[in-house]
This record gives sequence, C-alpha cells and structure tokens, in this order.
Amino acid sequence: MARTHLTPAVRPTAWLLALPLAGLVLVLALPDADLRWQHNPAHFWLVLIAASVNVVLAYATGAAARRRGDGRVHLVSLAFLAAASFLALHALATPGVLLEKSNLGFAISTPIGLALAGALAAASALDLDRLGTGRVLTLSRWVERGLLVGIAVWIVVALAWTPDLEDVAVPERLSTPLVALSILGVALYAFAVVRYLALYRERNSSLLLAFAVAFTLLAEAMTAVAVARNWQLSWWEWHVLMLAGFALIAVGAHREWHEERFGALYLDRGESEVTVLFADLEGFTAFSEQHDADEVTRMLNTCFKTAIPAIERHNGRVDRLIGDAVMATFEGADDHPERAARAALALQEEAAAVAAARPGWPRFRVGLNTGSASAGVLGSLTGGRTYSVVGDTVNLASRIEGLAPAGGVAIGAATAARLRGAQLEPLGAVEVKGRAERVAVFLLRRLPG
Repeated sequence: MARTHLTPAVRPTAWLLALPLAGLVLVLALPDADLRWQHNPAHFWLVLIAASVNVVLAYATGAAARRRGDGRVHLVSLAFLAAASFLALHALATPGVLLEKSNLGFAISTPIGLALAGALAAASALDLDRLGTGRVLTLSRWVERGLLVGIAVWIVVALAWTPDLEDVAVPERLSTPLVALSILGVALYAFAVVRYLALYRERNSSLLLAFAVAFTLLAEAMTAVAVARNWQLSWWEWHVLMLAGFALIAVGAHREWHEERFGALYLDRGESEVTVLFADLEGFTAFSEQHDADEVTRMLNTCFKTAIPAIERHNGRVDRLIGDAVMATFEGADDHPERAARAALALQEEAAAVAAARPGWPRFRVGLNTGSASAGVLGSLTGGRTYSVVGDTVNLASRIEGLAPAGGVAIGAATAARLRGAQLEPLGAVEVKGRAERVAVFLLRRLPG
C-alpha cells in the first residue's frame, strides 16, 4: 500500500475530525455532561433526513456507474444504499411516530448498515484496476443482488419474527456484539480512508477528499454507537455525524462538474479493445443553407431520435454528439464488433424509413472500426469535462465513416474479421487522410440471423 502523507488541504481537516471524538470522550468521562433528551419526532426526522440524503447519493452514484460501466462507482453506490436502507429502518424504530412500539430488528439496524457500508467502501478502495473493469463490474453486480436480498430478508425478519422491545432489550452499550461490530466497521472505514487519501494525492480532486472525510465521520459514528447511552448527548452525536458525512459528500459532488460528477472515482481503464461507431448526415451543410434554423433543428432531433435508440438497444454507449454527427462505443464482451455492426444496420434501416417520409432530408453514413483505445475523463477540473475514448482506432473510425455512401455502413478490416457470415462488399485499399499506408475498407450489406 502506498504511503499517504498529509497534504496542506488535509491537515486542518484532520484537526476538525478530532473534535467529535474529543467531545464524545468528554461526555463519557463526565456523565453529568452527557445530558438526556428524548424527543421522538426530532429523532425520527433527523434519521429520515440523513437517510434521504443517502438515498440521493445512492441514486446519483448508481446512475454514474450505469452510464460509465464503472465497478468502483457501483460499489460506492451500494455503500450508500446499504447505509440508507438500514438507517431508514432505524427511523421506523422510533416509537409513537409510525409504529406504536419499537422493534428490535429496526432498532439495531444502524450498526448493521454502517458495517455493511464500511465493507463496501473498503471494497471500492481496493486496487481494482488490476482486475479489469469488466470483471469488477460483474462482481459488483453480484454484490448488489446479495445486498438487496439481505435488506429484504432483514425487513421480513424484523417485522415477522423479532420481538418488540418491551420483551427483549437492545444490546447495551459496550456489549460484546456492539463493540465487535464497531471494531470491524472502524477498521473497514480506516482502510477506505487511507486508500481514498492516496487516490486524492494522485488525482487532486476535492471530491475524493470529501469521501475520505465522510468515511472518517462514519467511523466515528460507529464508535459512538457502541459506547453511547440511549437518548443521551453521546447517542445523538452519532446521528449528527452520519448526517454530516452524507451531506459532505452530497455537497462535494454538487460542486463537481455536472457531466462527470464522480469522474475522480472512475477506474483507470488504460487501453482496452473497443468498436467505435461514427455516423453523420451526408448533405447536412447544403440542407442547412436551404432551410431555416427551426427546420434544421427539427430534422436533427428526428434523426438523432432514430440513431441513438438503435445504438443503445445493442448496448452501445453514445460518447458524444458533434453537430450533425454521433460517436458511440461498444466494448466489454468479445461480441462488441457484432453488436456495433447490428446497431449500424438497424440505424440505417430505421433512418431509411424517416428519409422515405421526408424526401430531401440528409441521410446517415456510418463507419465502424475495432481496435485499442484509451478511455478517461477529458477536460479541466473547473469545467468542460467529458468522458471519452481517444486513440488511433477512433481517428480511423472517423475516416472510414467518410468513405461510406449515404445510407451505407463502411467498416475497417479489423471489424470485418470479427463478423462471421457477414455479406461484405470490398471497397479496396483506400488512402485515408493522416495514414501513410492504404487501409482495407468494406461495405457491410447484411449479417446472418
């Protein structure tokens, strides 16, 4: 593990994080200072607000994970989901608000959720780059299934089989189960903090520092759960610490560039094999000169509404729209050249129906190329950030697209070699701008099946 030295941005934060622990030690050492305040509605709403903030974080990180196919971000979203789910159940334990009496399963759900969140946070902080993005994403999806099943089972058990608190008391402070769970949770969060600080030093993102600080606050909350007295000041403290931790990440994410809020978390993909699709509208410039801006906009929107769904149906990712062109990538499983080819043919088939209904509109021409490319977030930390793939494979795909006729699909030799049974028409070895050697290009007519 790389050594993590405290940077100037981290040192004052470390001192501030020591204050909650100092306050907890003080009120525990001076029992008279650990004031009691039992207010059920205040407890219910504080816990519910903290859980709601966490739900928003789980949704936002989950959306980023799905959009970018990133296993690390997916694990982070599951950490938020675990904490939010079990914290919401803890809110239900507040007697006299939603339930007439408290429930043991709901009452002890907070330390369970914190420990699970700590395990998922630690998993997200592992050196996942070595496993490969595809394998990490597959594993994280299995973890997601297990977590959802676990939450459902816990709810059923809590409602059906665990006794009310009038019959069985919640494990007392400093009890063996709470202390053991607290030690485990603190260790997991400590590992995550160290790893995220190392990532912060490498990528210099304030969001990564926010994660490290928030996980520290959650570790302190785990400690307070084990030692605090119910309804005392020390007990209220861990509620506030959890809310502060979740709110800190929410604010940090909000301050990031909105298109790639969680870009600092993305795994380092390096070079991987992809199939790149370019499609642009042949004759767009002439059409634009002959029609007003509203008509051009309507035409573009109609054409993109045809092209983009065809790409996404075949598990392609739209990388960007560039004027009248769309760039998309297909990766992951070994069948990405075939998926890209089927998407291109479907795009042209559906675009042909649009063109038949609107004579005079420009037609798409499509180019495909398969090879290695590097993926990552481009742009500055202050704005203009976008996630994209770059490399010679991308450049050649753009050149091949320019060789396709309107309504046709041109593909490179590397893509053609991966399409079994495809009906191809050789366009010969053609000169491509920017390349010294000629490039073999084919016109894709049909795929079997």
